[in-house]
Amino acid sequence: MTLPALIASDVDGTLLDDDESISPRTRAAVHAAVAGGAQFLLATGRPPRWIRPVVDALGFAPMAVCANGAVIYDPATDRVVSARTLSAEVLGELAEIAGRVSPRRRAGRRADRRERPRRGHPQFVSSPGYEHAWLNPDNTEVSVDDLLSAPAIKLLIRKAGATSAEMAAALAGHVGGAGDITYSTNNGLIEIVPAGISKATGVQEIAGPRGIADEEVVAFGDMPNDLPMLRWAGHGVAMGNAHPDVLAAANEVTAANTDDGLAPVLERWWL
Repeated sequence: MTLPALIASDVDGTLLDDDESISPRTRAAVHAAVAGGAQFLLATGRPPRWIRPVVDALGFAPMAVCANGAVIYDPATDRVVSARTLSAEVLGELAEIAGRVSPRRRAGRRADRRERPRRGHPQFVSSPGYEHAWLNPDNTEVSVDDLLSAPAIKLLIRKAGATSAEMAAALAGHVGGAGDITYSTNNGLIEIVPAGISKATGVQEIAGPRGIADEEVVAFGDMPNDLPMLRWAGHGVAMGNAHPDVLAAANEVTAANTDDGLAPVLERWWL
């Protein structure tokens, strides 16, 4: 492709190595691209409150597509620019479907919080017994009724011992238009976002007003939640460590996230 106008990068398993660090080479390549006139943004499943360590590691604060496209966040001002949510009614419908199709699962929701979290207003609430898929749990357990009582940017369904791929396949035929299923880890966690929302729509929301077309975007990712973005972008790049579906869909496969995978692609244009 010609010189990209915008670079959209997934975070975990892509921009970050397995120690959740950004290597000096990758950081230098990103800075060279920005100095050369490209816009750089993050496109992640993370909520806004988990963006600060990435910004600190980068050394600047790019716009961020969070929650798999449901939230547009400006870390420079710590402001949620926009948020798409699942209504309480839809959350209840999805929870009923998940309970029927996938017994013994637990659920959690990311709250629609447009300001800094306040005492007594947790941003991630879960049903009793929710078992995290990551090592830094920050959930607040509430009753199922409370869990489903307010809108959320996404619903997380967790089933320890299962694979995310199995769970997504089992639920796909039942969810219908209530939401879109995706996953960013294969250890028994799926995420349901508002229907029609993805990292691709989030990147479009930022790129469109800036006059940047899809063919001017290069996107990097490693998991199924990156697929819409990689397919939409003019040039989709899969990391060497990527999920097989991502490898098959990408225009290019680069090195793994532990081997500076972003760097050689960006260096072709800017170094």
